[in-house]
Amino acid sequence: MTNRLYLYGIFPAPGPQDLQLEGLDKQPVHTQVVDSFTFLYSEAQQDRYLASRRNLLGHEKVLEQAMDAGYRTLLPLQFGLVIEDWATVTQQLTVPYGQGLKKLFDQLDGRREVGVKVFWEADRELQLLLEENQSLKEKRDALEGKTLSMDEVVSIGQAIERAMEARKQAIIQTFRDALNPLASERVENDTLTESMIYNAAYLISWQAEPEFSAQVEDLDRQFDGRLKIRYNNFTAPFNFAQLDRLNND
Repeated sequence: MTNRLYLYGIFPAPGPQDLQLEGLDKQPVHTQVVDSFTFLYSEAQQDRYLASRRNLLGHEKVLEQAMDAGYRTLLPLQFGLVIEDWATVTQQLTVPYGQGLKKLFDQLDGRREVGVKVFWEADRELQLLLEENQSLKEKRDALEGKTLSMDEVVSIGQAIERAMEARKQAIIQTFRDALNPLASERVENDTLTESMIYNAAYLISWQAEPEFSAQVEDLDRQFDGRLKIRYNNFTAPFNFAQLDRLNND
């Protein structure tokens, strides 16, 4: 009975040579060529891997170290993929989806994924909004110490909510206007917390990263410390290595 294998990602053949990486469960990472695709794998020590922070970071670390070693055209596989044998890969992936995988390689060749997450302090933005909009501030202040009808309370609340949403969208559009022209593709993901207002991944050329980074820094200065910006300039292209995206192109 063969050992179960944990898969990390796929490269165009011949793929990485002589990589000395440590994967999940401290297992050495190997390569296997299947139907002109090179898979990065290690021997699985568990039937199923829980999506813990440690395991997720371990999975990503293997991919990033391989890219850092110079093997940049990479299709990262979803976390937790364990197989019994390579025949399964041929039957379920490389034969039915081989052309799609090659198309993804072409799209990713010479490009890298970077990520931008933007956070704001809602209370602080509300105060700035009211300072800039005296009419709205006067309506809000009327809530204090006076007896208002329910309709009045709802009306003022809705006006503030609309103004805050417009403020948020204006910030988001500023980021789009500055960063979108530097990318060949972008994916806007769901925000993960109440304070996060923008969460996007960009596909850019490797050579364009310094310019992209400088633009992010310019945005940070433009908002003068109002926002918290998290910029990830080196990650496996999870957002752009998805077969279902090909159908939308």
